[in-house]
Amino acid sequence: MNGINVVAALLAAMSSFLLGGAWYSLFFAKQWQKLTGLKDEELRAGTGKVFAGAFVLSLVMAFNLAAFIGKNQSVSFGAFAGFAAGFGWVAMSLGINYLFERKPIGLFLINGGYNVVALATMGIIVGAMH
Repeated sequence: MNGINVVAALLAAMSSFLLGGAWYSLFFAKQWQKLTGLKDEELRAGTGKVFAGAFVLSLVMAFNLAAFIGKNQSVSFGAFAGFAAGFGWVAMSLGINYLFERKPIGLFLINGGYNVVALATMGIIVGAMH
């Protein structure tokens, strides 16, 4: 792909996927489940489809971020670009939606926080593998 390190983008997508697993199962599982109102049975239904879809969406995010960062950039630029995308675009967009949907601030902090950390991590990987 023109200017995109495919291996870096694949690793970045994998990092997001793995971070999401830890974020939503180890770190914030109980709080997230309570705030979403999802029951254990609901979370078990269609797990394969959810995980496959999440990985495909992580790939799209990683390739998009890699295109945005471009080649010949540094780890620090990658980290900044990922953080800026995660905080300034994704988290703030979620915040707007959550305000209108009247969702709890705790859910915003969990989901927005994940996206900030995930995209910053992706940016570090892409920047390191320029």
